[in-house]
Amino acid sequence: MESAFVLIRAVPSRVADLASELTDIEGVAEVYSVAGDHDLVVIVRVRHHDDLAEVVTRRIAAQPGIVETRTMIAFKAYSRHDLESMFSLGAD
Repeated sequence: MESAFVLIRAVPSRVADLASELTDIEGVAEVYSVAGDHDLVVIVRVRHHDDLAEVVTRRIAAQPGIVETRTMIAFKAYSRHDLESMFSLGAD
């Protein structure tokens, strides 16, 4: 599974509708409205690395109202469960 985070700047009047529309795109796992330099953060999860280009550049970036996107591809995912299991090794 490949994961990416897409930071989006959008036309202010389109943010709410855009967030809803993005959730309908296959490969989009979650959409968050955020404060700061960007308006939305989209979490993309696809099976193959090549699918990221399709989802991000052809489907997400093509949506009306998007001014700019910035994509970060995840190398490895860590969770609290992963960290707790790493620190518990050999503790028994």
